[in-house]
Amino acid sequence: MEVMDLENKYLAPTYQKIPVTVVKGSGAKVWDLEGRSYVDCMSSYGVALVGHCHPKVVEAIKRQAERLIACHGSLYNDVRAEFLEKLIKLAPKGLSKAFLSNSGAEAVECALKLARKYTGRKGVVAMVKSYHGKTMGALSATWESKYRAPFEPLVPGFKFVPFGKIEKLREAVDDDTAAVILEPIQGESGVILPPEGFLKEVRELCDERGVLMILDEVQTGLGRTGRMWASEHWGVVPDIMCLAKAIAGGVPMGVTLAREEVMSSLKVGEHSSTFGGNPLACAAASAVLDVIVEEKLPERAAEVGSYFKRRLEELCGGLKPVREVRGLGLMLAVELRFNLIPRVVPKAASKGLLTLYSGLNIVRLLPPLVISKEEVDFACEVLSQVIAEESK
Repeated sequence: MEVMDLENKYLAPTYQKIPVTVVKGSGAKVWDLEGRSYVDCMSSYGVALVGHCHPKVVEAIKRQAERLIACHGSLYNDVRAEFLEKLIKLAPKGLSKAFLSNSGAEAVECALKLARKYTGRKGVVAMVKSYHGKTMGALSATWESKYRAPFEPLVPGFKFVPFGKIEKLREAVDDDTAAVILEPIQGESGVILPPEGFLKEVRELCDERGVLMILDEVQTGLGRTGRMWASEHWGVVPDIMCLAKAIAGGVPMGVTLAREEVMSSLKVGEHSSTFGGNPLACAAASAVLDVIVEEKLPERAAEVGSYFKRRLEELCGGLKPVREVRGLGLMLAVELRFNLIPRVVPKAASKGLLTLYSGLNIVRLLPPLVISKEEVDFACEVLSQVIAEESK
């Protein structure tokens, strides 16, 4: 209990804690202080996409830590250049310029500033139930009032429309709209997939009105949904795309990708980051991209994700509290009819399964893409058992 007591004593009380002290990880498993193993379907909110402590990522970090850790963007760096070349080759066609930062919220902040600078307009339309981060700009594009209300007034000029309702979006976009920002699949709100054709309609509307389309792929990118980018499922390429979470295998990194003419609207000194693009993060990220490609992790996410969803439907679908199992690739959710999350998540952890949640009635699953089918079976068995027990 010493570790928990120390964190509770000194750390800001801003996290809903699960009483597990994690000290080691490998693949899709983590271990606590007592040596007990857990199947990790939390993966640090989707960060451990290539698995915990992947040997190639660990080796890249070790090697770079002995060479150079810090190198500001005002100087050139070999590892940064190598990473950027790999990333742009994998990026959606046309997104050929990158800004490197340290988190998803920072990637969104850059995207919002880019949209205003490039278009000369101020307005942004976001989606109901969206989540883009908690810094002031990203928070202004985040819908949930529990995050927004304590910090208002936020950045002005933001509107919200229902996700999937193209006519509402048409009504909201006006002559001062710089951008429409959305997640291809809404993650924080419970893995909500867009209606078929919606993303293409958004793309067409943005083209018609001279508005930039920003896709937040912080959670959905890098193979999580069974494609390298979730937007590929619907054949859409945005003007700006935000990445983070898994990009550097656990080392902090955010990336804002944009069309060259959009990114070039920023002038020297208008946007920067002291730690952005540091060699350690770039070395880790370069290794992550290699692992994703060499191990065909998007394809693996599609195959194992389909199996995971099917097993969840078989074991959980018939339980009275379960309303729906949904998702794409290894981005999955089990929606419950009742507010059982405060009991289900801790109890699942006590049985060796770490999960995420959305609100009080949705279990969210973002396992590493290297998770085995045996680990999937364990996760489904534990989750179905816990839901059944807690619904009595």
